Amino acid sequence: MKNNIIVAGVPRAGKSTISRLLSKRYGYQHISMDTIIAGFERCFPETGVNTYQGLSSMDTLRVISGKMAPFVRAMLDSAGTCGFEPGMVLDMYQLLPEDYDRYIRGANCEIVYLITSDVTPEERFLIQKRYDTERDYTYGRPDEELREGAEYIVEQSLLIKEQCEALGLPYYETARERERVFQRIMKEFDPSKGSAGTDTRVIP
Repeated sequence: MKNNIIVAGVPRAGKSTISRLLSKRYGYQHISMDTIIAGFERCFPETGVNTYQGLSSMDTLRVISGKMAPFVRAMLDSAGTCGFEPGMVLDMYQLLPEDYDRYIRGANCEIVYLITSDVTPEERFLIQKRYDTERDYTYGRPDEELREGAEYIVEQSLLIKEQCEALGLPYYETARERERVFQRIMKEFDPSKGSAGTDTRVIP
């Protein structure tokens, strides 16, 4: 089994939750790439890594993914000299499968995508409202804003699903039966297994 894991996918699909579980149970170092991206936005605006640059949500995703994927590859290559075992679990929103394939595939890492493509935007909105907690960035935001966000979350999920299927990368639907999905992912990435599973089928 490779030493590092990337947990990628759309917002509020469970990336941080499963990353924390992997870290707590198996000893991976949990790194939130969203906080690193926020640092780039504030300190290095010349890089063009900026969530608020006036583009559509889809175009913003494509721009940041293309810029951050080589950076993630450099992180993974550098981590190989540290000797930590297991290594890191990177929790990351803005990383499209096509950019993983172009820049990161072949590095010392496994990847899994969490998406919610099998629901309508309204269903996605209602699920989010049901499970929002004070820890979530969406907590307390106006319903109109959350509904708009639900639309782009479903749109981006469909794109990620299409790319994962084309590139043979694993993805999981988490809008329903999330706990069952998490249990399966935890088994897939148990370091004692020796190798992670490679099943790319959707979990309904």
